[in-house]
Amino acid sequence: MKFIDEVRIKVKGGSGGRGCVSFRREKFVPRGGPNGGDGGDGGDVVALADGQLTTLLDLRYQKLYGAGRGEHGRGKDQYGKRGDDKVIAVPVGTVIRDSRTGDLLADLEAAGDRVVVARGGKGGKGNAHFATSTNRSPRRAQPGLPGEEKELDVELRLLADVGIVGLPNAGKSTLIAAISAARPKIADYPFTTLVPNLGVVSYGEGKSFVVADIPGLIAGAHRGEGLGHKFLKHVSRTSLLIHLLDASTVGAEDPLADWVVVNRELELFDPALVAKPQIVVANKIDLPEARANVPRLERYAARACYAFCAISAATGEGLQELRRLIGIHLERAKAAKEENRVAAGV
Repeated sequence: MKFIDEVRIKVKGGSGGRGCVSFRREKFVPRGGPNGGDGGDGGDVVALADGQLTTLLDLRYQKLYGAGRGEHGRGKDQYGKRGDDKVIAVPVGTVIRDSRTGDLLADLEAAGDRVVVARGGKGGKGNAHFATSTNRSPRRAQPGLPGEEKELDVELRLLADVGIVGLPNAGKSTLIAAISAARPKIADYPFTTLVPNLGVVSYGEGKSFVVADIPGLIAGAHRGEGLGHKFLKHVSRTSLLIHLLDASTVGAEDPLADWVVVNRELELFDPALVAKPQIVVANKIDLPEARANVPRLERYAARACYAFCAISAATGEGLQELRRLIGIHLERAKAAKEENRVAAGV
């Protein structure tokens, strides 16, 4: 299935039905009063988070979503039926903004979350509402109001606890395949990964986390070079970043040069990303030149106050220790989040 994470759509709430002008006509009831019913309200356009969806592909091919019109009022005080709502199913993690104003309308973080993105118009009142002591036979009724009409930017941000970032060919896809059941494309050329991949990783009895593998970044990604920043939004919700380095290509002067390059691109996209906790992971230590570089990388990571782990995603060496480190960081993040929630009185 094609991975689509950004679309623009138009939505229109249903128009309200018009009120009715009608008068009571019954045998032996002279001068019957007005009995025109109200028109029904128009239906709403509703976005609903569906846990079974993983892409915005359906929204790419249908660009206009309209709710049902309210039924017109009728005589004998019969009110019109409300218009049917239009429900748009979107993946969990979808962010919806008004494309004209940029206002955030919804952030659907859990399955079943729903939000009205375009309200239906109110139905018009029938002439029964306009009778007075001086005007007992009103011959006017209100028309229904039109529903809201908007253009929306719909964006999917994957829900993951851990994000893997790094330069192309650092071994990100190999790592996620080694620690989870995900099966991304793996090859020995740059930009093998063209879309984010998700995997579930167990790190203790009854404990697991979701990890996202993001396509590789290069210097100048903020200018659109390589795959640019297109997929970095998918690590915006993570609690922890795994910064993967190819230890076999470490330079002599600055072993963390690649790390600096990627962090710079993270900062240019969103300063909050580079502020997230990181574990610096040296990969490919099954190669002699990579294993020789590990002590220097560890010293530099300690100097920068980052946790460090050396692994070989290809052979599995060090993966158990990496899972343990990730688990520790996630438990800390969870505890901090709970403390903030209690402090806020939520």
